[in-house]
Amino acid sequence: MKKKLLILFLACLFVLPQKVHAEENLLQNARSGLLMEVSTGKILYEKNINERVAIASMTKMVSQILILENIESGNLKWDEKITVSSNAAGFGGSQIYLQPNEVMTVRDLMKGISMASANDATVALAERIAGSEQEFVKMMNDKVRSLGLRNTNFVNCTGLDENNHYSSAYDMSIIAKELLSHEEILEFSSVYEDYLRMDTPNKFWLVNTNKVVY
Repeated sequence: MKKKLLILFLACLFVLPQKVHAEENLLQNARSGLLMEVSTGKILYEKNINERVAIASMTKMVSQILILENIESGNLKWDEKITVSSNAAGFGGSQIYLQPNEVMTVRDLMKGISMASANDATVALAERIAGSEQEFVKMMNDKVRSLGLRNTNFVNCTGLDENNHYSSAYDMSIIAKELLSHEEILEFSSVYEDYLRMDTPNKFWLVNTNKVVY
C-alpha cells in the first residue's frame, strides 16, 4: 500500500501528504494539483483540479494501461519480439535510442517506458497494438471516456507538447488509480536501475526518472 500511495502521490502533482486547511496555499508555483488516497478515492488536497493543463509524459500512464490490458487479454506477451519501425525509432525527447528494424521484447520496451519515459518504446508498442500511433491514440481517448473523464484529450501517445493535448489533476488521479489496478506495473515502476541490450556491444543502462524510488 505504501508503494501504491507513493506512486499515486507523484503522479497526481506536487502536493504534501497531510490534511490541510483550505486557506493554505501549498502549490504556489503550480496551477493545479490533487492528492488522493488510492484505495478509497478520497481527495485529501485539491487545487483547480478540473483545469485543463499540459501533462507531458504523464500521458504515458494511459499508454501503459492499454499495454497491460493487452497483456492480460493475451493479445500481447511479455516475451514477444517487436520489430521497431523507422517511425518509432525517429522519435526524439526521452528515448532508449531504438534503431529502425531493431528487435526488442515487449518486456524490455515496457522497461524503457516505465523507467526512462521512452517515447520511441511507447510508439513501438502503440504500433504493435493498434497498427499506428493514430489508432492507438483513439483507443487512449476511448479509454478515458470509459472512465468518465471529460477534461482529457490526447493527440499523441507520448506526451510531446501539441495543441489540444491536455488533462486535469482530477482526471490524472483517476488514470493513476486505474493504472495501479494493474499491479504488474509495479514490477517496472518500482525498479531504480536495469539494463537493456544485455550481452551486446550496445548495452544500455536504464535509470528510473523517479528518483524517489532510489
